[in-house]
Amino acid sequence: MTAAIYVAAALAEIAGCFAFWAVLRQGASGLWLIAGCASLLVFAWLLTRVDVDAAGRAYAAYGGVYVAASLGWLWAVEGVRPDRWDLAGSALCVAGAAVVLFGPRG
Repeated sequence: MTAAIYVAAALAEIAGCFAFWAVLRQGASGLWLIAGCASLLVFAWLLTRVDVDAAGRAYAAYGGVYVAASLGWLWAVEGVRPDRWDLAGSALCVAGAAVVLFGPRG
């Protein structure tokens, strides 16, 4: 369940931020900002649904998922295929997120 929440949160955050990008960098209608703000609210709410003992740990683990999801967005939405360095960096980030999330606690 945690992985699904993180993936959904990443998509919500990326979509929200992309709405701002589209308005400010690509000249899209300002109405995109309404959807962008709503998406960012969903993102923040989703992170509160993760079963972790501390907010900072939830955010740290989420960071690795965000990097991987961002590269998926790059390819699926922007049509730019990630290169091997993108994929290697993403794998490192996801591995780090797993250590933060699943590492033994004393």
